[in-house]
Amino acid sequence: MKDRLSQRWADVLLALALLTRLPLRARSLPDRGASAAWAWPLAGVAVGGLSALVAALSLAAGLPATVAAALALAAQALVTGAMHEDGLADTADGLWGGWTRERRLEIMKDSRTGSYGVAALMLVGLVRWSALAAALESGSAVLIAAAVLSRVPMVVLMAWLPNARGAGLSQSLGRPDGRQARLAVLVALAVALLVSGPAALILALAAASAALALGMVARAKIGGQTGDILGASQQLSEAAVFVAAAALA
Repeated sequence: MKDRLSQRWADVLLALALLTRLPLRARSLPDRGASAAWAWPLAGVAVGGLSALVAALSLAAGLPATVAAALALAAQALVTGAMHEDGLADTADGLWGGWTRERRLEIMKDSRTGSYGVAALMLVGLVRWSALAAALESGSAVLIAAAVLSRVPMVVLMAWLPNARGAGLSQSLGRPDGRQARLAVLVALAVALLVSGPAALILALAAASAALALGMVARAKIGGQTGDILGASQQLSEAAVFVAAAALA
């Protein structure tokens, strides 16, 4: 039992090391690759918790919700190194900037951001900011629920779709099996229910719908997923959660 708990804790640390810029000594831990993917939603607890704290302090200081939302999203980008935003931009450039599977993958690999990527960052960013500002009327806990639920699609898409490129970070991690994906879903739902109550089920449905739509497009256009697709799934599903939360506020 002690070894099992130690392994689970190591998985959480690996998730934090992979998905955040927090100063962790994860290099001394065994690399379990996709076997630790179940803990990715728990990395969202750290990201969402820090951004929720920023939002709560901003609101307590008398700042309007629009400013609090902007500061909270900025805190998220700092904690994650904007890795998911980068994935969103590359995904938009690749999926809509190329006419063949090979060209789309080539564009997605290019570090330069094109017009589709810029548009995606602006439009999705605007949706996240405006919806979050409205959702903050019900409290800053929505940031935790969104951060947790939006990291489940990364695990599920890896389990559902093959790697389209055969290389890169997503490929190097391997593919989580159905058990890891189910555990990630259960962990995220438990945390979301804890902080948001029954509304978490609606928020989870919104996140799943956005991720499913992206997964179907990715499968049709490039035959699977990549690390960029996974990053985009986080951004789109988080935006969907904020919109759903704003509608419920």
